[in-house]
Amino acid sequence: MQDGDGNGWVSLPDGSRRWGLYGAAGLLLYADDMSGTGHVLLQHRAEWTHMGGLWGIPGGARNRDETPLEAAVREFREEVTGDLSEYTVLGVHEHDLSVWRYDTFLVRMPELVPFHPGNSESLEVRWVSLDEAGGLPLLPAFRSAWPQLLAGLGAPSETSGA
Repeated sequence: MQDGDGNGWVSLPDGSRRWGLYGAAGLLLYADDMSGTGHVLLQHRAEWTHMGGLWGIPGGARNRDETPLEAAVREFREEVTGDLSEYTVLGVHEHDLSVWRYDTFLVRMPELVPFHPGNSESLEVRWVSLDEAGGLPLLPAFRSAWPQLLAGLGAPSETSGA
């Protein structure tokens, strides 16, 4: 693999652009706190990034020879510091635009493991309760997918706040 060979913009037929020559992928981590309240790990994107200032998940461009899950885990480890050694993949949400695709892997963690920004792409990385998450200024595509992501996590849709 050539490191970063997937970096670049793809132009869609509607004139919009997406990052990742071979598509992109990210991880949506989910865990319960001690009281059983569900939380997701969200990334507050740095102002200098594409759609900076909004909230989403760590992720980015796939390289040519990576599976979507390999790309999502690599991107997470580039953008976030913390122990990602124990997790269970619950499923995947595919946002397929025919010439470009984003795969969001729904991942269950055994507990609210501490995570921190791993590079300058994040203003903040934190666990957010499901009730609070939908009220944040989310990336538009993430906001659109939020009800399906909640369903994939097994969370009740009325907590979406969207």
